[in-house]
Parts: sequence; C-alpha cells; structure tokens
Amino acid sequence: MFRKLFFYTSNVVTIVAPIVLLFLPATFFDKGESVCLSVQLANMQCYACGMTKAVMHFIHFDFEGAYSYNKLSFIVFPLFFGLIIMKIRELYRKLIV
Repeated sequence: MFRKLFFYTSNVVTIVAPIVLLFLPATFFDKGESVCLSVQLANMQCYACGMTKAVMHFIHFDFEGAYSYNKLSFIVFPLFFGLIIMKIRELYRKLIV
C-alpha cells in the first residue's frame, strides 16, 4: 500500500512540477536571499548556486539569463528533462500492465 502511494505521489509531483514552473514567470525566483548552505555558512558559492533561477530562465527560453545564473544549467536541464520522460514512461508502463 505504502509503495503504491509513494510511486504515484512521486510520479505526479515529477510530472506536475515542470508544468507549474512553466506557468510561473521566468523572474519568479530572481528576488530574495540565497538559501544555499555554502552561501549562508561560508559565504562561498557552490556549483549549484543559481541553478533554480537558471532552470526557470531556461524553461522560458531565456538562454542568456540561464547562462548568467549558472553555466551548468545547459547540462542539468536536459538531464532533468530526460528524468521526466523516464518517469512518464515508467508510469505509463505501470498503468498499462
């Protein structure tokens, strides 16, 4: 019972979250302080700093904005998109069989 609930919940969140982010404006996360622990504790940026902002700009086809926030977003976003496709296929196979 718990495994089934976890499976469906994780798949729904994985599929619905990008759709919600698509309808939010690209600048939705641009304001506010960083919540990164490396910035808060050591005042140093890590490799993931700005990734949320970069992916939001990438989703809205603002590639310059995405590049300015985090250069690695051009690697992370296609991997994230591939994960979503895999989750959709997995859910489809479980529902059909």
